[in-house]
Amino acid sequence: MSQQASLPGSAARILVVEDDPEIANMLVTLLSGAGFDATFVISGWELDQQLSETSFDLIILDAMLPGEDGFSICKRLRASMTIPILMLTALGEDIDRILGIELGADDYVTKPFNSRELFARVKGLLRRADYGKHSPDETVTLVFSGWRIDLAKRQVRDPEGVEVSMTTAELDILIAFCNNPGKVMTRKQILALTHAGSAGPVHRSIDVHISRVRQKIEPGQEPSFIKTVRLGGYIFTPKVEKLSC
Repeated sequence: MSQQASLPGSAARILVVEDDPEIANMLVTLLSGAGFDATFVISGWELDQQLSETSFDLIILDAMLPGEDGFSICKRLRASMTIPILMLTALGEDIDRILGIELGADDYVTKPFNSRELFARVKGLLRRADYGKHSPDETVTLVFSGWRIDLAKRQVRDPEGVEVSMTTAELDILIAFCNNPGKVMTRKQILALTHAGSAGPVHRSIDVHISRVRQKIEPGQEPSFIKTVRLGGYIFTPKVEKLSC
């Protein structure tokens, strides 16, 4: 399920999950000072309590939490929610960053982090999550090989009409491919289309996002919709139709 976002015109609500009170308070202070409605919890249990009572637009999730860690929480949340998730990971731990993306996180920031980078990534995720609501093509449905993408609702349905849950990053990548069928797209081009010029994940993370999209839409073991082009990038092979609603 997707969670109801803030009302139009209201400050974006951000929930920080961080067990270090000093870091948590610093994050809330930074975000509140930038105009966001931010609060923090210190555990997965408190996170669940907050989500049952309040709607949020984005979650900043520390990877290393006592008890249920951030990776487990991310996987659990992604199974039922499409809310953007920004992971906080340890500096230099590439495996943590990639694991977070594989489990459904939309982006990550490494500790210690620069406040400008944090704001860029937060704003980028919020902008991407909100894009479908204000897109000039919001009345368009993209159709390929029986699959349908409702841009207004940001919903993906398989050929049997079953909704397929995707993260903000995964859906943006799929939409980018559908808008450029039959064209070889480099990782840099995909990054630019899905992050609107803001700071984004490294190329390896783009590969992980695309791998997750493949797992959800590819009918067989060998990729047939999204093919890898050696030294080039990727190409989306299906014919895509744009239907007005």
